[in-house]
Amino acid sequence: MPSPQQARAQASAITSGEAGEEASPASQLRTLFDRPRLSPGQRRIARYLIEHLTEAAFLSITDLAERVGVSQPSVTRFASVVGFSGYPALRERLQAIALGALPGGPAEENRGNELQAAVDAEVGNLENLRRDFADPGRVLGTGRGLAASAPLTVLGLRISVSLAEYFAYAARRIHPDVRLVTRGGSVAYDALLQSREAGGTWVLAFSMPRHARETLTAVRVARGAGLKVALVTDLALGPLADEADVTFATGTGSRLVFDSYAAPGVLCAALLQAMTDADPERTQARLDEYEQVADQYRFFLGD
Repeated sequence: MPSPQQARAQASAITSGEAGEEASPASQLRTLFDRPRLSPGQRRIARYLIEHLTEAAFLSITDLAERVGVSQPSVTRFASVVGFSGYPALRERLQAIALGALPGGPAEENRGNELQAAVDAEVGNLENLRRDFADPGRVLGTGRGLAASAPLTVLGLRISVSLAEYFAYAARRIHPDVRLVTRGGSVAYDALLQSREAGGTWVLAFSMPRHARETLTAVRVARGAGLKVALVTDLALGPLADEADVTFATGTGSRLVFDSYAAPGVLCAALLQAMTDADPERTQARLDEYEQVADQYRFFLGD
């Protein structure tokens, strides 16, 4: 029995030549809902949507919950688990697929080959993030908190290390004391406790799938020490989100063997922008100083 990742490796193998026929609506939905962590109730929702797409795509969350026999929060959790910011975003995607399946309906644009389909999925994640940014209040408020925390701790373990390193690298240009934690266990606990003792107030934690158990433990240690936690992840609900003070949930690309992070990357840049806006004078002074050092030691090639 192959693991979920092995199955993805087989399903996402890159093929050459012209794109084949467009996948059927049911096949598109099965791909969309192909998540190994779906609970039995969530699988019921997925099965209902696949079997009754042309009707279900236009139901309200209340009506869908009643048809399936689950609660409204269960539908919301399902939308989050399959990579959407909420039920409205999932319904938009379902309607696009359903309209392409109806007689005389607009055909969905040819998805092309597997690599193009992966890009299409990331475009969808970015569109969902754009809708979330319609109200930038949470991003701006969190940016102020991160900017004011000295030191500021950035936590990312296992697959999430890359996002944490990117954020920490950029944040050091505008913040005087950024501490990066990329090892779990007692090493992470020591770093978090020392950060709190030094006056830190916030931790920015990254948790991408597959979610590491040690990340949850580290977040609990941070909260226990009195640190606030801002979490960047792909799930709006679950044990990690329950522990965080603020959660930014955005989809990851899951069409290929390994996930891609277009939307989390943009979210990182947005939080960095919010930090610069929170203290523009400090930001400008630090950037000016860095440019002087970079010129002096010729860090970069000339354009």
